[in-house]
Amino acid sequence: MTLFEVTQYDREIYERKIKNYLPENIIDIHTHVYQKYDSKILGDQSRTVSWPNKVAQENPVEDIIKTYELMFPDKNVVPLMFMDAKKADQAFRDQGNAYCRHVSEETGFPALYFSHPIEEPEELEQKVISGGFLGLKSYLNLAPDYLPVNEIRVFDFFPKSQLAVADKNKWIIMLHIPRDGRLGDEVNLAQIQEIAAEFPNLKLIIAHVGRAYCPENIGNGMKVLSELPNVYVDFCANCNQYVFEELIKAVGPKRILFGSDLPILRMRTRRICENGTYINLVPPGLYGDESVDPHLREVSEQEAEKITFFLYEEIIAFLEASRQVGLNNEDIERIFYGNAKELLDSFK
Repeated sequence: MTLFEVTQYDREIYERKIKNYLPENIIDIHTHVYQKYDSKILGDQSRTVSWPNKVAQENPVEDIIKTYELMFPDKNVVPLMFMDAKKADQAFRDQGNAYCRHVSEETGFPALYFSHPIEEPEELEQKVISGGFLGLKSYLNLAPDYLPVNEIRVFDFFPKSQLAVADKNKWIIMLHIPRDGRLGDEVNLAQIQEIAAEFPNLKLIIAHVGRAYCPENIGNGMKVLSELPNVYVDFCANCNQYVFEELIKAVGPKRILFGSDLPILRMRTRRICENGTYINLVPPGLYGDESVDPHLREVSEQEAEKITFFLYEEIIAFLEASRQVGLNNEDIERIFYGNAKELLDSFK
């Protein structure tokens, strides 16, 4: 049984709009690997949106490899992997990090350690180095429980004591910023500037273009990013062409990284923005009850026939933005491969 269906429409989209514009070799800087979850252990999900959980209950490394074969049949794709922390429980995280370490050793794919803010720096350093991890990923749901979701700050889940260790070892920090203001939030921007200034040796990656999924989410963010030459940006799970154009103009092609956020972007969706909020348009019935998440909206059966993979939508939007801003083939190769290769090669 195949992992998921690739339709004739999907193949036409890939052949016509993607295949010839991407390099043969690709590095995917943002992927999740995890074994099947028991839904009873997920706990409170109030700090996160629910729709990503509808895509895949498991994503072992074999599924990532198969996804690349199905979606990019003529490309060589290497992922940077980390676990998906659905809850703060230490045993749960230990299991996920152990699996990530195991499959990294088995496949040679690079990996990040999923950290918790309560871990002591010395303990964290030992785990990362002994596990062969290249740095850290964490998430806002690991911040202290007493904090309301929109009061969470970066340092509540990436404390400075841990960032100091990352700076010492020149690790990657994959940062999913918190707060409803997203990239435009002044607290987020101040703390990104603080990290870049105080910890210049770590390799900070701002995931999802700082969650600026709609133009209204940008604020002063692009100006700030333009002034931080040691900060990278990945554009995974984002498909807003205007946001991409502004990003390219702000930071140029040498600090942008391609990421897929797999398995989430196996989702079939076309994303739109309404009043500064993103809406994922999905085929009817494919992801259960769409009313449980305000970011989901079902379309008609007829419209659904022209909905392809979220990942294809992301890439098409970025390629169109690249054309509008005037990037060339060398720039595209750098964004989808060269920048990440330089980043990963720095650990050799």
